[in-house]
Amino acid sequence: MKRLNTSELTPGMVTAEDVYTYTNQLLVPKGSVLNDKSITKLEFYSIINVRVEDELSKDFLSEPQMPEDVSYSEKIKKSPEFIAFKAKFDEEVPKFQHMLDSVAQNKKALNVDELLNFTLNLLKSDSGYLSVFDMLHNMRQYDDMTYVHSINVALMCNVFARWLRMTDEETKMATICGLLHDIGKVAVPEDIIKKPGKLTEGEYTIVKKHTLEGYNALKAQNVPEPIMNAALMHHERCDGSGYPFGIKNSKIDMYAKMVAIVDVYDAMTSARIYRGPMCPFKVVDIFESEGLQKYDTRFIMTFLENIVNTYMLHRVKLNDGRVGDVVFINRSSLANPTIKCGNEFVDLSAEPNLFIEAII
Repeated sequence: MKRLNTSELTPGMVTAEDVYTYTNQLLVPKGSVLNDKSITKLEFYSIINVRVEDELSKDFLSEPQMPEDVSYSEKIKKSPEFIAFKAKFDEEVPKFQHMLDSVAQNKKALNVDELLNFTLNLLKSDSGYLSVFDMLHNMRQYDDMTYVHSINVALMCNVFARWLRMTDEETKMATICGLLHDIGKVAVPEDIIKKPGKLTEGEYTIVKKHTLEGYNALKAQNVPEPIMNAALMHHERCDGSGYPFGIKNSKIDMYAKMVAIVDVYDAMTSARIYRGPMCPFKVVDIFESEGLQKYDTRFIMTFLENIVNTYMLHRVKLNDGRVGDVVFINRSSLANPTIKCGNEFVDLSAEPNLFIEAII
């Protein structure tokens, strides 16, 4: 048996333990054969690592594996906008890692303006704001995802704030909150994150305390309260199922609510070693089925609606092999728009066995 980070899991692996949420809800029973959806569900609930058997499921290995359709992802990677963005991203990540480590270890004072300028520099592109999400989905080649994830969340929060029609100052605050939300993870010992055996209750407590560690590190830097609160509360949920305090809707900071959504979305859309970026409609489906009640209604609906609107008129492939264009968004079921396949209009909200397999 071995313990792997959630980002290292692949379909066909078999769980060697029951996997619970931080509030002791059973997510995946021991002996389950993991698939793409169950792995993404683990990411939705911010599960850090899982113990699995050494061998893949024999049943899974005997099943014919469908070739992955990565045409949309490949189009993005070949575009001049992505190539320029990636070059700039590659240059800036080591700088941010050095800054974050220095601040977390109290070796350097935190300069909010410097960090903000660093982040906004990545957004200076002719490609526009909506494509930022697509480009970030394809930036997954780094070994240490803590720093890259923080940059991704910052950039997405910047776009999210614009969708919410926030002021320029509020947008800047949302961006910085996203950038520094996981600073506490620097204080979590690596031997706990990568422990080969089952985490003890005390070790789980240490992992969850990265929110408190982040809050304290930022408090020592005398930063604005929303930035500290985003680090402290980004794992809180509006229904009280989050941590570290299990507080509910009205007590959670506004910016922490935004970061909570983007934090999970970025984890779920990450490309994996066995596939490219997950289809955004699949991610929206998980949000709709697993817990809209966990997030502030205004924020989650604005976020999801804008995500799906981004792909209006895009060509998609359905799970039955048909190809068509997204022509209408169903507000009551955002993951299931109406698709025009030739002369036929297919309302996915009325077809429970059909869904969008990929954007092509």
